[in-house]
Amino acid sequence: MDAAVTTYIDALNYGKIKGLSAVLDQDLKFTVSQGQTILNYNKTQMIESLKAQENIVQNCKTDYTMIESNPGQAIAKVTMKYDGFSKVNFVTLSNTSKGWKITNISSSYN
Repeated sequence: MDAAVTTYIDALNYGKIKGLSAVLDQDLKFTVSQGQTILNYNKTQMIESLKAQENIVQNCKTDYTMIESNPGQAIAKVTMKYDGFSKVNFVTLSNTSKGWKITNISSSYN
């Protein structure tokens, strides 16, 4: 499960998208809250967006904590701290027959 979260962080923080598709569930739901607007994306849309940022390093400090985990599911909180604001991602993972997969990501800005 930690490997899936680390792969996700590497894609966001360092633009290293290799291996990301393998840890994202085919039915991934990615939601971004921007004020009163909620944007929804699927796996393909998320990967396409990240390809535009491939190999671009974000100017932030990123860390994560496991909020809850059991043998079948886990929820991680990934925080990207920039100067003046933070991006918080809640990442839901499921333990599938193909290993841990990210099934849902909910992001907001503080």
